[in-house]
Amino acid sequence: MNNPKRLGSRGFNRTPLALLISCQVAMLMGLSGGAQARDFFNPALLELDNPSQRGADLTVFEDGSTQAPGRYRVDVYLNGQMVDTHDLDFSLQKDATGKNSLQPCLSSGMLESMGVKVDSFPALKASGQCANLAQAIPQASATFRFNQQRLDLSIPQAALNLAARDYVSPDKWDQGVPALLVNYNFTGANNWSRNSNNNNNIVNNGIDGTGNTNNINDNTSTYFLNLRSGANLGAWRLRNYSTWNRDANGDNHWNSINTYLQRDIIALKSQLVLGESSSPSDVFDSVPFRGGQLASDDDMLPDSMKGYSPVVRGIARSNAQVTIRQNGFIIYQSYVAPGAFEIKDLYPTAGSGDLNVSIKETDGSEQTLVVPFASVPVLQREGRFKYSLTSGQYRSSNSDVENTPFTQGTGIYGLPWGATIYGGVQAASKYQSLAIGWGQNMGVIGALSADITQAWSKPEEMGKESGQSYRLRYGKSFVESGTNFSLASYRYSTEGFYTLQETLDTYTNGRSSPYLDHKKSRAELTLSQNLWEGAGSVSLSLISEDYWNNDRRNQSASVGYNNSWRGISYGLNYTYSKNGYNSNGDRTNYTDQLFALNVSVPLSKWLTNSSYATYNMNTSRRGSTSNMVGFGGTALPSGNLNYNISQGYTSQGQGASGNASVGYNGGLGQVNLGYGYDRSQQRLNYGVQGGVMLHENGLTLSQSLGETVVLVKAPGAKGVNIANQTGVTTDWRGYAVVPYASAYRKNITGLDTTTLPDDVDMTLTSQTVIPTRGAVVRAEFKPNVGQRVLMTMLMQGGAPVPFGATVTDADGQNASIVGDSGQVYLTGMSGSGKLNVKWGNDASQQCQVSYSVVEQKENTGIRLMNGQCL
Repeated sequence: MNNPKRLGSRGFNRTPLALLISCQVAMLMGLSGGAQARDFFNPALLELDNPSQRGADLTVFEDGSTQAPGRYRVDVYLNGQMVDTHDLDFSLQKDATGKNSLQPCLSSGMLESMGVKVDSFPALKASGQCANLAQAIPQASATFRFNQQRLDLSIPQAALNLAARDYVSPDKWDQGVPALLVNYNFTGANNWSRNSNNNNNIVNNGIDGTGNTNNINDNTSTYFLNLRSGANLGAWRLRNYSTWNRDANGDNHWNSINTYLQRDIIALKSQLVLGESSSPSDVFDSVPFRGGQLASDDDMLPDSMKGYSPVVRGIARSNAQVTIRQNGFIIYQSYVAPGAFEIKDLYPTAGSGDLNVSIKETDGSEQTLVVPFASVPVLQREGRFKYSLTSGQYRSSNSDVENTPFTQGTGIYGLPWGATIYGGVQAASKYQSLAIGWGQNMGVIGALSADITQAWSKPEEMGKESGQSYRLRYGKSFVESGTNFSLASYRYSTEGFYTLQETLDTYTNGRSSPYLDHKKSRAELTLSQNLWEGAGSVSLSLISEDYWNNDRRNQSASVGYNNSWRGISYGLNYTYSKNGYNSNGDRTNYTDQLFALNVSVPLSKWLTNSSYATYNMNTSRRGSTSNMVGFGGTALPSGNLNYNISQGYTSQGQGASGNASVGYNGGLGQVNLGYGYDRSQQRLNYGVQGGVMLHENGLTLSQSLGETVVLVKAPGAKGVNIANQTGVTTDWRGYAVVPYASAYRKNITGLDTTTLPDDVDMTLTSQTVIPTRGAVVRAEFKPNVGQRVLMTMLMQGGAPVPFGATVTDADGQNASIVGDSGQVYLTGMSGSGKLNVKWGNDASQQCQVSYSVVEQKENTGIRLMNGQCL
């Protein structure tokens, strides 16, 4: 028999003739390409190891489409901007280019919510439930990018209604779920005197014959509790803001700062408030009231159509207690270490009002600051009308003052050419006033507003008065020079001018002697300046007030310089205060000046966690100078544990001092503990804050709640971190609260999938919610709770189920596709159950698998088992 290998070798000698023939054949094949059959994949190749087995029906993939028709969750983009996330049905249709592709089923209502002029294109409605976008709107198209789970809609601008950038339709605003809320913040301090007199008292009086320790007057305890509680039902929000404090003398003080009922009026883009609140401060000074108010809410407008709690900075010479009052009420109390400090987490009451800051040192001395809190110039966009209507009783922090009824109305209207006109009226039995003003955008120069108020008043025990008040306000950010005038203002009042509050505060029914702060002028300035590159920035805050009825002048000034070099940050601060308010809210004639230097050096190059070393120096007008070095940072993977320790020395015989503190920010709240000492005393301070929410699914603890929050519902997914949140995790039931959300804006809430338990899997890990003001909106997730199983599906006879077969649970949900050798990955599997397997439409191409998860779990958390078709 001939050797075929040798014959083949001789039969295919590479000759020039053979090469020429090969080239001709290739050319002919290229020219006859139109007559060739299209590329075809024979699914029988998948069953080479089992040729008697009928394969799965894969015809859907034969025409070049990348995926099978069906329902997919996609991010919808309109002309490049994401508008929403939807579960959409896709089917094979002709697209805008005439090719078969997966096209979405878009209802006319969905298109209308995106801003499409549905009424201008009758074909959108004529096509029934699913609108054919490409055929109904010329030059429109829909492209499904499967790998990104993204649907790109391209629609000509002529087919869209004009809407502001970032506009969110009110019909998508979520009023939230019914809930009861409590927000708490408790701080306390125990002080022990270290002076010799107190030690003698302990020796002499120590323990009496009964075995009880005598009280020591120099040892004190103080406590402060801030409570914000409320209830949500539909669009209504009931809120109460109360505080309790126990002073060093053991006296308890409970104050209900305000209680009110609030809801939004969507048609008017306004908020309705019934109860205790404060009027806006854009035209008149803010007035606390008990009654009703209807006022515009700028947050209901898109960001592109919108026309402030300030940071309180100061310097403490020792372990000081910081108390902040607004409108006579304590709104903040805490403890700070020596050196410069910043307070950024204030909850000012509505309508603003200056913040009176008292810094009480361990030696009993106090320094005071006034931080201006007022609105910037009142410019509005052309055609924008902003208003407020307030009626009720005047509500003073002094319980002796009469609750005099009054009414107030203000209006601000945007005119062409960058102008704004504004004004208002106030009326009470003992007071009337009219205000009119003009604001102007002056381009590169800035924005300026000027107004005049005419008032007629009758203070108690005085005759009728009449006078005027003139005010100028200026604001500007100079981008080129880096200068930002947050607020520059000056007001001058004639001797006969009194504000509504000044007048009504004099009426006390004889229960106390009225003291009238009759203001003459007030000037304030807040600015920041970025210096040249690498030179840092400078900030300045000034305020000065004088009065007609006394020679007292209230002044505060703060100057700061901050910079960094190779990661090392440093700053210089200077403060001056005169005639402010002490921690009891009383006027003082106290004057002080402080200078501070602070340096922070990061230690991340040597330590794994974020840590730093600090140095602080401050000196006061009294001559004492203190120096302090410290070490601090954060720990734990999420950085939710912070710590600080410092040691210092103060001149003029005050001696050594030290501080240590630790704080933990967890999903159930925040706790902190600190210890400090100096020559005269020791202090242990502590605090706990957080939120409690009662909703239809139970009770959930959280971090401190903001005005608007998101309730995460993921039943069974315990201990899962919420993305982009520090310390926020789901509790043992799978619930968590995202403590801050933006009202009337899109908020994306996501779960960190790397923290999912081994027995939990999710197909959807983020939700978009759009809450109204004060709402508790729910972001609901549907985790597949159960075992993760890699199952080998076997048919009767032992052959594997064909490649491409679909597997669903008994309810037809959680579809999976069988891979090679009959293997399929399944999640959310219960201990036992049944699975439906299908690889064709015939009855012989379907079966059912009964399973019981009994195999041992491997390190991956995935169980391996077989499933037998029945």
